[in-house]
Amino acid sequence: MSFNRLGWMVLLGCLSISGCTLTPPADNTSLGHLVLVKPQTTDGRFELEVAKLTEVISKESDQLEAETMGQLLYRRGSLYDALGLVTLARIDFNRALDYQPRLADAYNYLGIHYTQLSQFNYAYESFDAVLELEPDHPYAYLNRGIASYYDQRFDLAVDDFNSYFAAQPSDPYRAMWVFLAEMEQAPTRAMENLAKARLEHGNDIWAWGLVDLYLGVMTESEFLQSYVTQGLSADETLAERMCEAYFYLGKYKQLQGQWQSSSVYFRLALSTNVHMFLEHRYASIELERSQQHVDAQRSE
Repeated sequence: MSFNRLGWMVLLGCLSISGCTLTPPADNTSLGHLVLVKPQTTDGRFELEVAKLTEVISKESDQLEAETMGQLLYRRGSLYDALGLVTLARIDFNRALDYQPRLADAYNYLGIHYTQLSQFNYAYESFDAVLELEPDHPYAYLNRGIASYYDQRFDLAVDDFNSYFAAQPSDPYRAMWVFLAEMEQAPTRAMENLAKARLEHGNDIWAWGLVDLYLGVMTESEFLQSYVTQGLSADETLAERMCEAYFYLGKYKQLQGQWQSSSVYFRLALSTNVHMFLEHRYASIELERSQQHVDAQRSE
């Protein structure tokens, strides 16, 4: 579904003048249009590289310089992470920092893992270390913002997400994270800012369709039928696309208070096995949150 510039200006004007918060259209048939995908399989090349790195680390550790050893451990940790072996990954990231204490990317991974474990103080320390070592790190503001979001420190989350958004405002995912954090504080302002971002920075990236969905410009069924399989790039799998789509559809359902449907979407995001994507990493947290609401509703 297309929405021209004039339409977006009308929408933005409605939000600014009336102060209204758009209510996405109810759509009880959307689950019938689900795109189900085969879980992403393990990349055998990753496993082979892990085996080779393990052999080098085991046999040549006494002969390697500290910087080289740190890099090898970091590389194996990132491979473990991609394979979903997060405990082994965390061990290697910590060991890598023993050898190379200024390895910003290792701190970034550790911050993500601590966020997943809800160990937020450790997460903040890790992301602060990233920004101290590498102020222009491409993902530290996003990841620290996510830690603040799940720690319910929404003012800090908004600040970090806005910094991340400002670096590349044409990226719809950045606009959505700003929106999700702002919705926890000022829903009307969140909708206004999201509509403004869509008007000023929207492009042909498929995920702007999610923004349209959040703004109520299209229904859930229209999104599922028209956007989720559109324009897959050569280096993108359907499982990767659907991991993202399922996650943000789950967030959309949460905003509507449809906790059972959101649980379905987060389970589907987890089922894709796209371990490297942040949407897969945090789907378990979101699933637990949605399930708590479902259980509370059942006990009423």
